Amino acid sequence: MANDKLKMIPLGGLGEFGMNCMALQWQDDIVVIDAGLMFPEEELLGVDIVVPDISYLRENRSKVRAILLTHGHEDHIGGLPWILSELNVPVYGTEFTLAYVEGKLEEHRLLDNADLIEMLPGKRFTIGPFSVMPIRVTHSLVDCVALAIHTPVGVVLHTGDFKIDLSAPDGQPFDLQAFAELGKQGVLALLQDSTNVDRKGFTPGENAVRPALDDIFSSTKKKLFFSCFSSSIHRIRIAMELAHKHGRKVAIVGRSIDNSTEIAQDLGYLDMPQGLVIQPGQMRDFPSEKLMILISGTQGEPMSALSRAAVNTHKFARIDAGDTVLLSSRIIPGNERPIGRVIDHLERREAKVIYDDGTNGMIHVSGHGSQEELRLMINLVRPKFFIPIHGDFRHLKRHAELAGSLGIVERTILMEDGDVLELSKDKASKVGKVAVGRICIDSGGAASDVVQDLVIKDRKNLSEDGFLMPIIAINKQTGKIERMPEIVMRGFAVEDPKMVIEARQVVERALESSSAEERADYSITKEKIRQELKRYIQKTTSRRPLIMPVILEL
Repeated sequence: MANDKLKMIPLGGLGEFGMNCMALQWQDDIVVIDAGLMFPEEELLGVDIVVPDISYLRENRSKVRAILLTHGHEDHIGGLPWILSELNVPVYGTEFTLAYVEGKLEEHRLLDNADLIEMLPGKRFTIGPFSVMPIRVTHSLVDCVALAIHTPVGVVLHTGDFKIDLSAPDGQPFDLQAFAELGKQGVLALLQDSTNVDRKGFTPGENAVRPALDDIFSSTKKKLFFSCFSSSIHRIRIAMELAHKHGRKVAIVGRSIDNSTEIAQDLGYLDMPQGLVIQPGQMRDFPSEKLMILISGTQGEPMSALSRAAVNTHKFARIDAGDTVLLSSRIIPGNERPIGRVIDHLERREAKVIYDDGTNGMIHVSGHGSQEELRLMINLVRPKFFIPIHGDFRHLKRHAELAGSLGIVERTILMEDGDVLELSKDKASKVGKVAVGRICIDSGGAASDVVQDLVIKDRKNLSEDGFLMPIIAINKQTGKIERMPEIVMRGFAVEDPKMVIEARQVVERALESSSAEERADYSITKEKIRQELKRYIQKTTSRRPLIMPVILEL
């Protein structure tokens, strides 16, 4: 019977990078793995974040028992405020992940009503028919876990984001033994991170960057500005250890990186020697060769500390000729232009800029496993069914091919957002689809700030074709035009005086051809004016501006 089968429903993250969200359902119980966001593409004008459409969860709200978080990156926790505003269910995460979540929920005024429950790697807990075992994995962030979810039909293993690092800087290596034990017990389905499926070999461990960074610290004669992702606690730890080794004080500049280091220090992931960190305002008290500035803005964000320092508008961070700026991060696809602009500004200030272009040694390593790690995980776990997750369709397809080539997996299953997969102890079959999609959210991120497709379409039209506003003054008593209509144009390449005159004449003709009954109904009058102007503008310019007639009663 269908009720005796486990349902697996991806709501995001299978077919795109980001927005990771997966529902597991057994009869009347649902657990959700991750609640991520995605940053918008260029065509989503004015949109700040994109989160998954959770219509399926809303329709089944009485069945949703909990949200389980694999780690604290935005593409796994960033959609939580949106989801919790709709479904206030318990949220499980590791200590560090929940520290990030607390700050996010407090910002959205949701923390007081949130039920946050800490899970410990290696400690099993139960939610309804599900028994969940978090397993320590390594990634570019600390305190990350895979989730082995024991269900009535077998174990579903969700890797989260991972690479296999056996010498992590925080002394918490990837738990190979736990995965090997799972393989012996038997795993029904393995859901594995596809991000680096195109990369051959192994992904280097976090400590692999230390020699190249050490060389840069040794050769830098003046101030060293060190920028990395604010969540890269391992990288921050290495930078601080090298600063201490080379006799440099550390000033932390930028809200996101300051917040992350404070959390990491409170939870014991950063053990900084007394006196190493100084306040940004104290930088003037030390010679430049004794300073390292840990600064946020590695992706060229316009208002980040590094972007402001690059144009000399930051209150504390001043970049002088001969200073070194080190970007210890990868360039996220789509951010090439803003990062390039920041680098240009830094070069104009005669700073030495070092970034990951393949010529500066290993100054950054990925947090995702490459092909050999993916193969190793499959060999350890030996699942019956293999389902690639986290990536565009081409990544999922290549990952399925890689898994199939090993001859270990009974069946690989390609899924996309909205697919419903039913699993029994012996079989897996896709049985339909549920409604999925993306919800676009403006600044603030509350449910009331959802941006509809029509709004985005209007913004796109405004950005490309501008707008035109005819203003008509009508005598309330007689219904006649009091004066020549005004035409306000914005966003046209050339505001031709002749066009303005002709547009006024179009409006006049539209009004003159209207009956008294039509003129008495302003909504009809406005629409008639809009249609006539639309035809005129398209015919003369081939453009389609937003036309907004305004009628003033006198």
